[in-house]
Amino acid sequence: MDKKIKEKRLIKRQQLKSYLQVYNRKTGKPIGYIVNISSEGLRLVSNIPLLTHSVFEFRVKLPREVNGAKHIDFDALSCWCRPDVSPDSFDTGFKIVDAPQELHKLVNGLTNYFSFKTESSSGTK
Repeated sequence: MDKKIKEKRLIKRQQLKSYLQVYNRKTGKPIGYIVNISSEGLRLVSNIPLLTHSVFEFRVKLPREVNGAKHIDFDALSCWCRPDVSPDSFDTGFKIVDAPQELHKLVNGLTNYFSFKTESSSGTK
């Protein structure tokens, strides 16, 4: 029952070398960790399976202040959920909903801050 899922992503997601914890914006409780991200979506690892086809209200506390902000609030639609390779963990794919321009700028900053850099991606030879 191993089906290949067609890649629908238009913007490449960046694999993060450090994980950002994501919280429920309403309750303040942790939900999981972002393991990759783009300006349009993200993959989250959590300890419980998350409901699919639902909009989640997220908050990410930044490791340092960025443009005067200490956290990012955004909504994301869960598209799929499946067991992670780690025992007792689950991966969930999200599409960011109506992200304001500020969020796009912060995602780009976070991508640069947390991403692995290779010689070819940094422009050096």
